[in-house]
Amino acid sequence: MKPSDHTTLEARSRRGRNLVDTVGQRLRSAIARGDLKPGDKLASESGLTQQYQVSRTVIREAIASLRADGLVEVRHGVGVFVLAPQAGLQKGFRSVDSNRVSSIIEMLEVRAAIEIEAAGLAAGRSSPAQQELIFECLDTMNRQIAAGSSTVENDRAFHLAIADATNNPRFRELLEAIGQQMIPRSLLQDDDVDISPAEYLAQIQREHADIARAIAEGDDSAAREAMRTHLKGSQQRYRALMRRS
Repeated sequence: MKPSDHTTLEARSRRGRNLVDTVGQRLRSAIARGDLKPGDKLASESGLTQQYQVSRTVIREAIASLRADGLVEVRHGVGVFVLAPQAGLQKGFRSVDSNRVSSIIEMLEVRAAIEIEAAGLAAGRSSPAQQELIFECLDTMNRQIAAGSSTVENDRAFHLAIADATNNPRFRELLEAIGQQMIPRSLLQDDDVDISPAEYLAQIQREHADIARAIAEGDDSAAREAMRTHLKGSQQRYRALMRRS
């Protein structure tokens, strides 16, 4: 793609999809067509930025989306490789039953066991670039809330960015095993419209901001506590819903 084509790409993205979605879809199509086969190594991050004429952040988020779907594997220090169909942990994880609030609470308890420690480790180990990505996810969600669009995918990306910031790949693997359902409201929305009340989303964003700041400040205790407050708060909100039903 020529640099002059970048404007065209942006125009297409404004029609319902952002640049991350556009790049991710093109890579998915290449995998589906067989242009990229299982075991193939993707171009380097810098190579992909030149190919698609987008920022490194866009490439990182697009790769994160493919990784979450079990399409690629990131081997640190080596590169990104295409996986065989159905590879990964996600296929072995029992789905959350959206008709049972107790099932959602069970999943949130598992997330708490994983993510409270992940937040603490991220505070002590994360690089400036990893912290930047966490804040970029936060900013994107703020814009989506203002636009009335769904924040589910970037909410998930926010938590996966924290898992990556531990610099221990097992944290991401465990969260990826839960899949898209790790964000409970993904089970309750239609298409790309978030039906969650504005005050609910604002509260979640305040909790997200507390987590991000604690990680950036390198305060592992505060990061753990902020993540505990966030996930325990979610459990309490769904328990209240269960009591009303």
